[in-house]
Amino acid sequence: MKNCFIIILSAILLFSCVPSQREEQKTAHFSAEGRSIQVYTTADSSDLRLTPAETLTFSPAQQPKETEICVFVDPSVTFQEFLGIGGAITDASAEVFARLSPEKQEEFLTAYYDRERGIGYSLMRTTIHSSDFSSGSYTYIEEGDKELATFNIDHERQFRIPLIKAATETAGRTLMLYASPWSPPAFMKDNNNMQRGGKLLPDFAQAWANYYVKFIKAFEAEGMPVWGISVQNEPMATQTWESCIYTAEEERDFLKNFLGPTLEKEGLGDKNIIVWDHNRDLMNYRANVIFDDPDAAKYAWGLGFHWYETWTGGDPMFENVRKVHEAYPGKKLMFTEGCVERFDTARYQYWPNGERYGRSMINDFNNGTVGWTDWNILLDETGGPNHVGNFCFAPVHADTRTGRLIYTPSYYYIGHLSKFICPGAVRVSTASSRSMLLSTSFLNPDGKMVTVVMNQGDVKVDYQLFAGAFQTAVSIPAHAIQTLVY
Repeated sequence: MKNCFIIILSAILLFSCVPSQREEQKTAHFSAEGRSIQVYTTADSSDLRLTPAETLTFSPAQQPKETEICVFVDPSVTFQEFLGIGGAITDASAEVFARLSPEKQEEFLTAYYDRERGIGYSLMRTTIHSSDFSSGSYTYIEEGDKELATFNIDHERQFRIPLIKAATETAGRTLMLYASPWSPPAFMKDNNNMQRGGKLLPDFAQAWANYYVKFIKAFEAEGMPVWGISVQNEPMATQTWESCIYTAEEERDFLKNFLGPTLEKEGLGDKNIIVWDHNRDLMNYRANVIFDDPDAAKYAWGLGFHWYETWTGGDPMFENVRKVHEAYPGKKLMFTEGCVERFDTARYQYWPNGERYGRSMINDFNNGTVGWTDWNILLDETGGPNHVGNFCFAPVHADTRTGRLIYTPSYYYIGHLSKFICPGAVRVSTASSRSMLLSTSFLNPDGKMVTVVMNQGDVKVDYQLFAGAFQTAVSIPAHAIQTLVY
């Protein structure tokens, strides 16, 4: 009987030392009592653009009525740590930037990278040699050089490297830089072409892994620390531009047999490797194949994804993000690319383009994403340059004929998160009582709460913001996004 008692007591103690998932999340110590709320608003059919609109105060919370519209923030329940938000410095962005006047260059850099006067980007993606958003295809070696003896990044010295360094200087801090390849050199592929898909030839797998090493070391020798790389941009898309196909099994095997061990051997084992780097539709299968293999998974920091799954006519598949996060909580999720396709100058200020960003960012973060990276930070008045005519929108365009910078709604929607949520913040439990309001919250390292609310509807909405045991009344215009800092 005594032994039975000891066993039962031991079991009770064991389970009492293992908190539930919810208890593990209850780590924040935050009270809204006595805090004021600064509200920033961007709204359609108005001049409001990240505009500080009003200052509010909290009062003790009361049971909301069913007729009231509410946003509920529970500061005691926290989730993933925020890595950052940013955009890609492509050849196209860098070439357009170089054509701006010095005054406009300074304006542009401030708009993106200054946290006080701009929207405070903290992430930066770039390409390993060319992509479609280049003026032409190129690599860092002479064609056929499998030993990589001719490797150099001289091509980047005129445009891309100066912009990366200028952005970093404007930010006043190290930006988290990661890079993605669109295709290996043509001779390494079974179609002998950087474009139109094709696959990496097995005989060149080691040479291609060595290429990543050369790239990282060359960039870092220029004073640009590389946080990580993705294995391949959009590995299931055969495009008219630079592209390369990897099945899930092929990417897994390249990662575990070549890329991962090679980085480790070369002293680059601390570099973060992102797999998939394609749309939300097939991300679950890619995660299953790679993360279920411990020999591959040990090299993968996490999984990157894009938003173009809607090309089939369906809706964004945000649930797939959540399902991967739930299945592999030890792996990180990063949104690595999104842009509005089919450029049209008549739609610079087309409001749904901005709402697409807001909807994606809020849903992706609420489903476990730690970082969010837009595509080109800057394009010209044609939606390029793009050497295959795949012209798209960017949050900011430059009319190179006049020198004018054009800020689209997307820039402001991104800014409602990137300007106020700081790296190291933790996401906080947030829910809305009506479907027209999307919302998310983060607790910054300085102790301030940031709540973002987006009104997708056609009418103004009056709502109650609940933060723990306190509440306040807020009004948001139709087709608007707000950031509340308190």
